[in-house]
Amino acid sequence: MRRKIYDKLIKWRQLEKGKVALLIDGARRVGKSYIVEAFAKHEYASYVLIDFSNVPRDIIGFFEDYLTDLDAFFSHLALFYRVTLKERDTLFIFDEIQFYPPARAAIKHLVADGRYDYIETGSLMSINKNVKDILIPSEERRIKMYPMDFEEFLWAMGDEMLMPYIRECFEQMKPLSPALHRRAMDYFRQYIIVGGMPQAVNEYATTRSFEHTERTKHDIVELYRSDMRKYAEGAERKVVQIFNTLPGQLQKHEKKFRLSSLKSGARFRDYESSFFWLEESMIVNMCYAASEPSIGLRLKIDDSTLKCYMGDTGLLISLAFDEKEATDASLFRKLMLGKLEINKGMLIENAVAQMLRANGHELYFFSRYSKENSQETMEIDFLIRKPEVTSRHNIIPIEVKSTSRYTHSSIDKFLKKYSNYLATPMILHTGELKQDEHILYLPLYMTPCL
Repeated sequence: MRRKIYDKLIKWRQLEKGKVALLIDGARRVGKSYIVEAFAKHEYASYVLIDFSNVPRDIIGFFEDYLTDLDAFFSHLALFYRVTLKERDTLFIFDEIQFYPPARAAIKHLVADGRYDYIETGSLMSINKNVKDILIPSEERRIKMYPMDFEEFLWAMGDEMLMPYIRECFEQMKPLSPALHRRAMDYFRQYIIVGGMPQAVNEYATTRSFEHTERTKHDIVELYRSDMRKYAEGAERKVVQIFNTLPGQLQKHEKKFRLSSLKSGARFRDYESSFFWLEESMIVNMCYAASEPSIGLRLKIDDSTLKCYMGDTGLLISLAFDEKEATDASLFRKLMLGKLEINKGMLIENAVAQMLRANGHELYFFSRYSKENSQETMEIDFLIRKPEVTSRHNIIPIEVKSTSRYTHSSIDKFLKKYSNYLATPMILHTGELKQDEHILYLPLYMTPCL
């Protein structure tokens, strides 16, 4: 599985030269361990992989006894793993480091020593139990790893030409030919069903069977539930409850999370830590309501009003249908043809959120309702900042449409009210690229170009 993060790892090694360790944070089964070990094999003379989810007691002893004598520390590790260590050409991988926080604290001293490079991988890196009683090293750079994006999915399918051409058409603001548009949309629908979890993508690339792939995705969903019950200390029931209701929440026309569906009279503060656990695990992508579309959206959020998307759309399908045991050929055929009797917008909007997040965007939306004035009632699916900040017109409003029949009354009202704040609005839809006097219409597969 070819991943874009590999290029970031190469850049990190070339620029930092051992001065900073790298911490890769991501959901379970997103491919962290695989890509880091592949990087170590191809870019270093030797490497040492320590998996703290199943670490021998001897290794813990080395950390406890020898960190004040790094010569002895490295000598013991080299002997234990039967690896020849080479200065500036050996990588130490601390895998699943959340299971042994003292190793993360040790990064400060190991980086200062300067002989070797260090990459940590893990999840739930900010949860209290994983940082309690340790000094988080300033010599650590944290990056996030997401499920495979649409272009990485195309690579896995053996198509390396389509996305560069899509990007070229986006830059020139011209549509693809009808034949290529159909091909790109066909791939996009496959991406929605399969998702971006590397195991699932690999299964689909090998078998081209949605049914076989579904078993892999179902296993990941069950693994997530098990992790919630095991690691969401004190909030296990609430975390699982939120997770299980995600499809129902996203099925609604307004996809704001309704706490009343969990418990009558529920308040956000009662569930705040549970949402934080899910967001920190990167199982979900949170999208917060912005009260105004001005630069610095983070300063304008209402964090008690949110939309909660599944981190991977393929897993959302598995979560939505796992109780019905309906994941057979007919279901996937209907999904591919757009004939399944569900709110398709749930899947399309979740996929857009997934792609925006993978491309580095924080997720914000705008929602306002007024009984007295219909011109004040509007819902904008996403707000993103344009690439270059100017004195005005910095925020791009985005609406996502899953059918060919739609209106854009919310964008029209939004433009009228906040014209000085907004850059050209975009509608992501199933059709081809086109422009009118004030809206840019983009096919869904161009979302990664934003």
